[in-house]
Formats: sequence, C-alpha cells, structure tokens
Amino acid sequence: MSFGLNNILKKILPAGLFYRSLIIVAAPTIILQIIITIVFFDSIWIKANKGLTRSLVGELKTLSDIYTGKDLAQINYLTEQYKLNFDYLINIQEEELPRTIRERKYSPMDRSLRRELKSIFGNSNYWFDTTKYEDVVEIKVRSSEKIIQILLPRERIAPSSVRLFIFWITFPSLLLISIAIIFLKNQTKPIINLAKAAERFGKGDFISGIRPSGASEIRKAAYEFDKMAKRIDRHLKQRSEMLSGISHDLRTPLTRLKLQLAMLNQKDLSAKMSKDIDEMESMLNTYLQFAKSQIQEDSVATNINKLFDEIASEKSSKNFYLDLPIQVVLVGRKNALKRCFNNIIENGLNYAKNVYVRMSKSKNRLNVFIDDDGPGIPLNQYKNVFKPFFRLDESRNLNHAGVGLGMSIAEDIVRSHGGSIELSRNKRNGLQVKISLPL
Repeated sequence: MSFGLNNILKKILPAGLFYRSLIIVAAPTIILQIIITIVFFDSIWIKANKGLTRSLVGELKTLSDIYTGKDLAQINYLTEQYKLNFDYLINIQEEELPRTIRERKYSPMDRSLRRELKSIFGNSNYWFDTTKYEDVVEIKVRSSEKIIQILLPRERIAPSSVRLFIFWITFPSLLLISIAIIFLKNQTKPIINLAKAAERFGKGDFISGIRPSGASEIRKAAYEFDKMAKRIDRHLKQRSEMLSGISHDLRTPLTRLKLQLAMLNQKDLSAKMSKDIDEMESMLNTYLQFAKSQIQEDSVATNINKLFDEIASEKSSKNFYLDLPIQVVLVGRKNALKRCFNNIIENGLNYAKNVYVRMSKSKNRLNVFIDDDGPGIPLNQYKNVFKPFFRLDESRNLNHAGVGLGMSIAEDIVRSHGGSIELSRNKRNGLQVKISLPL
C-alpha cells in the first residue's frame, strides 16, 4: 500500500528540486494560515457575531414590546434615545413584510441574524437585508398589526472587517514565500549550473573555470567535479598524444623497410613484404585519424542539413540519397560529427549499391538513419563491429577499405556527444545505422 502511495505522490509532486523545496517552505505556512483562519472564524468572529446578534435581537424585542403599547410619549422618547445613542433609525409602517428574500446563504452574519430573529419573532414575522446598503442593515419585524423598520449600523452585528483580516493574514504569507523563493533560487542555481557542466562534460565539451557558489556542500561538489574533469581531460590528452607519437614514429622504420625491399632482387618476396608493410602503414594512418578524433574540439552550433550536403558534394556519388525534410541545428563538434557520418556512409558505399540518409526529430532528440541495400551484418556480430581493428570475414567485410577503426571512431564520437548508435536490418534487407543525439 505504501509503495502505491509513493508512486501517486511521485506523479503529483514536481520533480525539480526548486519546486520541491518551495513546497517544503510554503506548505507549512499555508497550512498554518488556514488553521489560524478557521480558528479565527470559529472561535472569535462567529462567536462574537452570535453574541452581538443575540444582543441586537434582544433590543429589537424590547422595542417591539414597547411599540405595542399606547404611551406615545414613551415611544417617541425611546425612538429619539436610540437614534441619539445607538444611531438607530426607527419607522412605523402599515404595509406588509416584503416577500423577497435578501439573505445570503453563505454569509455567517446573515445565518446568525436569521437564527436569532426566528427564535424570537417566529418564521414569518421578520425580514432583513444586509446587501442593500454598504454600512447599514435594514430589519423589519411584525409587532401586533404594525411593521417596525429599523436601520442600524453594520458594525452592530459585524465584529470586525473580514477583508482587513484576510489582507493581514495573506500579505505576510505572500511576503515570506517571496523571500523564500529568492533564497531558494540562489541555492538551487549552483546545483543547476553544476548539472549543466556535468551534461556538457558528458557530451565531450571541455569544461573550464567552474566557479563554485552556493552552500558549502555545493561548493565542495563543484570544486571536486572541476578537479575530476581536469584530471580526466589531462589523462585523455596524454594517452592520445603518447599513442599518436608512437604511431608517427613507427612510420619512419616502415619507410626504410620499403626502401630496402625496393632494392631486393627477389621481386616476388619483395612484393609480398611490401603489401604487408602497406597494410601496417594503413593501420598507423587510420589510428592517427582515430587519435585526432580524441583531440579536444570546441562545440559550435552546426546545421546538420548543411553538414550532409558537404558530405554529398565530397562523395559525388549518384548512389547516395538524402531525405532531410526538417532543418536541425545541433550544438556539437562539427569536424567530429562529419567524420562519424562520413565513416558510416563510406562503409555503405563500399559494400552496398545505394546509401540512404534520413532524419527525424523528437522533443529533445535528433535521430539520423543511414540505410543501405547491401548484404547486411549477422545479428550476433552487431556488438563486435564497434571493437577496434575487428575484421568481419563473412558476407560484409567492413575492413575491405580500412583496418577496422571506422565504426569504432563513429561510436566514440556519438558517445562523446551523449548519444547512442544502434544497428538493425532495414526493409531493404540491408544494414540500418541509427544515430540518436541529444538536442
């Protein structure tokens, strides 16, 4: 049961830290104000209103009893005294009580007045109106054959101004919540900045100069993240530079071997050995390209449509088809993305007749589909083709024109942008490469 309740709360409550913190701060304040309001209306306002109304109706009953008498001097004297001392206006009318009900159903003042008048004068011997005048209440009661009209100040039955109370109960709450919002924004902003920096770092962007701010715990987390990012970046650069240097230095002895083989008299042996050396040199050149993809490149806003147009113009192939109905601008490393797409398209052109590129866009993802009509790749080899220097010796040899680093480079570039790359069989029975990148 508690698990189901937790799921319901997760769906109802906001996911963001700022709004959750705001609820933690605002909810107790709002609940407290509601409790104070209920206590005020129940224990103070309503009870005070009942007491005032009961006293007023008692006075009206006294007036009614006096006005049924015959002593006009006493009646006139009381009328003048009530007008002078209580600001009452009393009139004697011969007409019947109005039939139109002017009572407000949800007004505590009207309910209290109706209850007290009904208990003293009965069901059909009174009438009142609290809405006709702004500061005056009109009451009519039947006394024998006379109708007594009394106009009295509203404060006689309204102990305090509800609007003033609501203002003073609401204004401080809004002020406190506004102050809490300002402080919460200042506290959550460093967390948001840290999350954005981590997202950029996950996409392969170089993070420099993170300024720790906020609470001490957040400052420490930002400081440690900055040190970690710098250590990882320094490690990657050292590894790439070291391996690039080794690969570059190996080209010198390979060049000397090629020159020595050229002077051998045994041409058959020289040709075979030269072929092996050429393959080794091709592997070194390809790895140097792979090492270049590890070099830090600044992220820029890149128009993917124009990027594919550049690739198409460089290929100059009639078997390369683009279907790009939407314009997409992606923030990323332009040269790395071009190398990634180019490697996959080159594989398709080498081992298939036609290559098709199309794009689709969701709310926060860009999906690029690169299809061909070649023999495809066995399902059990999908994961292996992304391994460096992997050679597929069956129906589709990805290394016919390379050494097996093209797909590894493509996967590394996609992963460094926070995306994913998947292989599947398309409707043409060829290979489909789906690249998904965050926008």
